[in-house]
Amino acid sequence: MVLADALLALFATGFWLYCLTDAILTPARECRGLSKPAWIAVITVTFLAGALAWLIARRPPRDSGRLRTPVPRWDPDHDFLAGQYWTAADDAAARHPAGRARARGPQDLPQGPDDDLEFLRALGRAIHGNQQADPEA
Repeated sequence: MVLADALLALFATGFWLYCLTDAILTPARECRGLSKPAWIAVITVTFLAGALAWLIARRPPRDSGRLRTPVPRWDPDHDFLAGQYWTAADDAAARHPAGRARARGPQDLPQGPDDDLEFLRALGRAIHGNQQADPEA
């Protein structure tokens, strides 16, 4: 029973400190209902009731005037990579190394480094150069 009371007191103190710190760090123009010093005083004096009131009043008002972009329905039978659905963002993703596999088909997959002869020659020169620089190896 004592442990449960101690945990409840610890939780309540942490909740109160969070709300008090949030009220202190919130800019004065974003405080709703009361002024910033009044909110800090209410939270400090009333402990949990003030902290709970701060959490409720702290929520920013909903921006109902904001326009939302409609999302087209996904059609699994339609190829979005070709035709009218190819957008500038898709073009940018296709130019990015991570998006190239999506733009190309499986027949154009990149080769591994062991298939690139120039890479193997450069690697051999680097290994050979490191062995000459360190005679103990």
